[in-house]
Amino acid sequence: MTSFAPFADSPLPRAAYFHVPFCAHRCGYCDFTLVSGRDDLVGDYLRAIEREMANAKIPPGTSLETLFLGGGTPTHPQPSEMRMLFQRIRQQFQCSPTAEFSVEANPLDLTDEKITLLAEAGVNRISLGVQSFSAHALKLLERNHRPDDIAAVMKRLRSAFQNVSLDLIFGVPGQTLADWEETLKRAIDLEPEHLSTYGLTFEKGTAFWTRRERGEFCGVEEEAERDQYELAMELLPAAGYPQYEISNFAKPGYECRHNHVYWNGDEYWAFGPGAARYLNGRRETNLRSVLGWLARLERNESPVADSEELEPDHRARERIYLGLRRTSGVSRQQFREQTGMELDAICGPAIQEQTRRGLLEDDGSRITLTREGRFVADRVVMEFL
Repeated sequence: MTSFAPFADSPLPRAAYFHVPFCAHRCGYCDFTLVSGRDDLVGDYLRAIEREMANAKIPPGTSLETLFLGGGTPTHPQPSEMRMLFQRIRQQFQCSPTAEFSVEANPLDLTDEKITLLAEAGVNRISLGVQSFSAHALKLLERNHRPDDIAAVMKRLRSAFQNVSLDLIFGVPGQTLADWEETLKRAIDLEPEHLSTYGLTFEKGTAFWTRRERGEFCGVEEEAERDQYELAMELLPAAGYPQYEISNFAKPGYECRHNHVYWNGDEYWAFGPGAARYLNGRRETNLRSVLGWLARLERNESPVADSEELEPDHRARERIYLGLRRTSGVSRQQFREQTGMELDAICGPAIQEQTRRGLLEDDGSRITLTREGRFVADRVVMEFL
C-alpha cells in the first residue's frame, strides 16, 4: 500500500501534479520519466492512477487551487483516454472556481477535438513545447513540428484558452545569438501570456549525452549561452514579460501559480511514475520506471522509491534554496513567519559571502539574486543547502 499518512491537524494541500509518461518519441535531450511507442500501456496507466489515488485516502471533496498535468506528453493519448484520465481525477479532486488547471502539450497533438476536450475538462492554461522557431534547432532537438506550425496552433488554441505559455530552449549546438533573437521575437509576436526559457543540458543517460561523448556535437560555449540568456532577460521584460523566476517570464497576472507552490515550499499531491510529492512534512518520489510503477500498483504495493521526513532545519533551508529562484527572493519577515527561525541564524555567513561576491543583494529586509547571480544561480543556491 501507499505510504501516505492521513492528515491530522495540518491543512490539506491545495495543489496536485499528475505525470503522464507517454510520448510519440523520446527527444535526444530528454531525461524525464516516459515511454515512447508504448501506447498499449495507457489503459494500465489509467487503472494504476486510479488505484494510486484511492490508496492516498484523499478526503472527499478535496478542492484544489492548482492542478498540473506534465510528462511525457499529456496530450499524446487518444481523446477517449484523455477523457478517462480527467474523469478519474474529478472522482478524487475538485477544482475551485478560481483554480489554475495547466496541461503540457505538444503542438502537433492539438487537434480541434483535443482542444475542445481540454476546454470542456476545465483546463484553463496550456504550456506548449515550442522549443525553437529555427528549423535547424528543431531538427537537432528531434522535435516533430516546423516553425510555421506554431502560429497555426496558437490560432486554434485562442478559440478556447486565454492563458498560453511557450517553452523555449537556448544553448542549442549551432544556434547563434541572432537565431535565438529571432526565436524570442517570433514568440513575442504570438502574444502568449507566459514564456519559459531553458538552457539545453546534456544529462547522463540521454542520447545527447552519448552523442557528445562520441564527439558528434558539443554544447555551445559558456559565454555564448550566457549571452543568449542575457538577451532573454533584456528582450522579454521590454516586451511586457517581466522576469519572475530564473527561467520564467510572464505578463502581469499570468505567473504560473502551480510553480509558486514549489517555490513557496508548500505541500502538494503528486501521482504517476517518477512523481515527487510533499505531504505531511515528508518528501516522497515514485519509481521512475514506468513498468516498475505499474507493477507495484498492480500488486497494490506502494509505488514510492524514496521517502524522507524533512527536519525543520532542512525545510527552512529548502525555502531559501527555492525562494532564491524567484526575482522577489526571500523575505526575512516571511521566512520567520513560515519557519519560526531567523534567516541570518540559518545562513548568515553564506549571505555575507555571496553578497561580497556580487551574486546576492541584501537590502536588510530580503535577499535576492543579482543579475550576475542569475547566471550562476544553481551554484549560488547550493550554498544554502
